[in-house]
Amino acid sequence: MIETHIQIIGFLFTILALVHVIFPRYFSWKVELAPLSLINRQMFQIHTLFVALTVFLMGLLCILYSEELTHNELGKPILFGFAVFWSLRFVIQFFGYSSKLWRGKKFETVVHIVFSGFWMYTTVVFWMAFLKFY
Repeated sequence: MIETHIQIIGFLFTILALVHVIFPRYFSWKVELAPLSLINRQMFQIHTLFVALTVFLMGLLCILYSEELTHNELGKPILFGFAVFWSLRFVIQFFGYSSKLWRGKKFETVVHIVFSGFWMYTTVVFWMAFLKFY
């Protein structure tokens, strides 16, 4: 059962990683990042690429090796790392981003709620799998 949840998360991670492709256009990075120095602009773009790659690889790991993650000794520290990582991402959703970015804006509020739920789901699943609460 927990393996199914890990695979669902993996599928959603791969979609999230692929969605990063539209970020530059959607967020008008050509205009928004233009005032930055070359090093800061390139660091921003390259770090975004590596975040997307990391999320994609996490997704593949969850899809292809959910059973190994939950029934293998090497899976335990990986699950712990995922649980800590996504717990922090969940907290950042509320304390890292200003509510001014979404409050009073219908689409942005929906996105905030959906991703808050998703980060909570990933956090709970990875902690449950790590602590063997299934």
